[in-house]
Amino acid sequence: MLHSYEELNTLVQDALTHAGASPAQASATALALVAAEASGLPSHGLSRVTMYVAHLKAGRVLGDAVPAIRNQRASAVLVDACNGFAFPACRLAIDEAIARAAQTGIAIAAVTNSHHFGMASYHLDAVASAGMVGIACGNSPAAMPAAGGKRPIFGTNPIAAIFPREGRHPVSIDLSLSEVARGKLMVAAKKGEAIPLGWALDADGNPTTDPKKGLEGSMLPMGGVKGAMLALMVELLVTTLTGAHFGAEADTFFVDEGNQPRLGQAFIVIDPGALGGTAVYGERIEALLAAMLVDEGVRLPGQRRFDLMARADASGIDVSQATLDAIKALR
Repeated sequence: MLHSYEELNTLVQDALTHAGASPAQASATALALVAAEASGLPSHGLSRVTMYVAHLKAGRVLGDAVPAIRNQRASAVLVDACNGFAFPACRLAIDEAIARAAQTGIAIAAVTNSHHFGMASYHLDAVASAGMVGIACGNSPAAMPAAGGKRPIFGTNPIAAIFPREGRHPVSIDLSLSEVARGKLMVAAKKGEAIPLGWALDADGNPTTDPKKGLEGSMLPMGGVKGAMLALMVELLVTTLTGAHFGAEADTFFVDEGNQPRLGQAFIVIDPGALGGTAVYGERIEALLAAMLVDEGVRLPGQRRFDLMARADASGIDVSQATLDAIKALR
């Protein structure tokens, strides 16, 4: 059944505020979850509402938190999410990074004491709208082993990047550093579906097709050792520079009770005008994309997401009745 952005936003906001979130926390979080659903990523969309509500009720996330700037210089700023939802803090960080990059050419904004930050590329849409290049990364509760190890120590630690284009959708790259995002196991577990071999290991370190056993065990890194090294890079960037928890210090998102995750995120924003210039940037990106598209079958990163969002704008977002009923029961 198709539903409008407005209807779904109201539904999610009501569920979150009923559980104790402030209007500001509920609004920013609902916008992000509905956007993920509209983008074709239900694992980061409305399926997360019940989890977020449970975390509010258990005190794992503070519904009345107000993000605040804790440290800053001309091109750097640290935002404290104060153990609230990630989305208001990430929006403050992005706004600060855009404003600072406009003045200095480049800026980094990091977030500490944060929660699940959803679809990484979502936070960068505002960067592209400002005509700038953006990079985002964040850690998450331990789900992957280090290279050569068996014990989960890193999160799936997503990374994203966005490159604006004049008069067209930006190039938007978003990937988890596990073979697949852990949210896909959550969705498969809810549906009672099997997962392919190569996605996850069970608690004993054996390959599994059971998503529930995979959630109890660990995810396999994308590209083996290379994926594990990238996960380490993200872990170091968003924790050592911010004081945020390591993934191994944060209890899994997939239980109601647990500690406040206190995770970290980082956003880098670059103004093309500060380097080769906007004209050079525009010519170079279009030349490369044109060369890519010569081969039949090449699809630009992010194009599917923007197409789905446009379809959702025009016709609504397709959400199952079971998902809607589950959220309505929370209000």
